[in-house]
Amino acid sequence: MITDNIFLLHATGLFLGLIAGFFMHRSDYCVAGMFRDALLFGNTFMLRVLFFQIIVTMVMFEIARLSGFLPLYPFPLLGFPSLANIAGGFLFGIGMVLAGGCVVGTLYKMGAGNMLSLTAFVGLLVGSGIYAEIHPWWSSLAKATSLSHTAKTLPQLAGIAPTPLIIAISVPAILGLIRSRKQNPWHRPWSVAGYIEPWKTALVMAVVGLLSYLLMGMPLGITTTYAKMSAMIENIFVPEHVSRLDFFHLLSLNVTHPATGAILQGGAGPRFDAIWAIQFPVIAGIVFGSMLSSFLLHEFSLHVKVPFAQYVMALGGGIMLGMASRMAPACNIWHLMGGLPILALQSILFLAGLVPGCWFGGKIISRVILRQSVSPSGNVP
Repeated sequence: MITDNIFLLHATGLFLGLIAGFFMHRSDYCVAGMFRDALLFGNTFMLRVLFFQIIVTMVMFEIARLSGFLPLYPFPLLGFPSLANIAGGFLFGIGMVLAGGCVVGTLYKMGAGNMLSLTAFVGLLVGSGIYAEIHPWWSSLAKATSLSHTAKTLPQLAGIAPTPLIIAISVPAILGLIRSRKQNPWHRPWSVAGYIEPWKTALVMAVVGLLSYLLMGMPLGITTTYAKMSAMIENIFVPEHVSRLDFFHLLSLNVTHPATGAILQGGAGPRFDAIWAIQFPVIAGIVFGSMLSSFLLHEFSLHVKVPFAQYVMALGGGIMLGMASRMAPACNIWHLMGGLPILALQSILFLAGLVPGCWFGGKIISRVILRQSVSPSGNVP
């Protein structure tokens, strides 16, 4: 646990981000693509890999908790469940399919030179800034639709220890994964240079998530820093307006780490605080890790020549992602790879909204692509 050393916080976040970016690029570990392919084309290969990662993470988190290595449990920034989590997840699902990647997928693709992902990244900052304008209204809605004021996880809601539920879920899941692996092998017979099997990246991401929780006090998460970066840019041009927005004055992180005694405080405002120290190095690490991977493969290039409509769609998707990541709150990485493994109620509700959102976003993309592929005479070229 290194929460009392700012240099080690930066170094650890950067290292974990580099590992994540490198492996995600080598496996094209795109969460948006996983849901899109499963819902639109019935291809569940990558979604099964994601499920594998969640179950492995669930078991590792529980072992770490039982061993006394997770004194912050549930982890900070996790709130009480609300119907707003479903609405945020639905909008997030649409946004990440339109953007061509989630908040992390956008980073590793951008690091490899994808200009559409850079456009989506700009949209993410814009969307985060827009949310700050509607925060009072959305916050009131979330409170009005709150489902519990005492339980943040399913075990807390049931009034039992986490272990029996973790065993009841993970054991059948592992047996099912082993059985499905015999029928649908996880090995892809591709001979692409540098390609890493996705299940190996799933294992690496599970370990990265565990290390993040053990060393920095929480699983991987980066979206509050997107809002912070938006506030910093906005603060250059309209500082008085930024100072009037309630959202930028909130301290969403305000805990004392039980093991180190370090006071962790931070929020989305334009300040260098604990949120920045934990999340920004991860963001930078993912971009540079992917860039390193693409350079080593001699694949790095700026992909600029794509239809203008796709830039518009990426920007719109990014804006939706930025807004939804605050409305949910948080992103798919935070909820799927951090919250679900501890059976967080917010994360379960987020997933309930994310799935139909991805389906809806896929339908929009299908219509746009179909319209582009049809000639003016109505014939498909």
